[in-house]
Amino acid sequence: MKKLIFFFSLLGILTACSNDDNVNQNPNLLDVNVNYFVDMNLPQFNALNFPSNPVYIGNQGNGGIYVMNTGPNQFVAWDAADPNHPFTNECPTMELDGIQVTCACEGNTYELFTGNFMESENELQYTLWAYRVTVNGNNTLQITN
Repeated sequence: MKKLIFFFSLLGILTACSNDDNVNQNPNLLDVNVNYFVDMNLPQFNALNFPSNPVYIGNQGNGGIYVMNTGPNQFVAWDAADPNHPFTNECPTMELDGIQVTCACEGNTYELFTGNFMESENELQYTLWAYRVTVNGNNTLQITN
């Protein structure tokens, strides 16, 4: 009887576990491999030393990446392509306005602290596509997916 209880307990634990490999299931964006290091000592990334100062990194992800400092050693990174319409070269990157980004094609607006949409004429389904940010030593970040 103990073996049976152990087996069902183990089975329950194993089926309850999951990973985050499928967190970003968005048919509008490609799952592009990203592994980028940011040295915040460099002038182009100096704004990341202060909260609420997003920085755009081109040639990464679908349409580039917006990175922002959200507090002490807390950073977020979002794909710069609008997640609520298919990625195209005609509308590759959302435009930065303070701590918000807006799609010039659709008018969809998202805020960079949480990645949630703020306003749109359409009913939106997806929030911004997130990347992992790891704070390394020596004032550097690693952005991955």
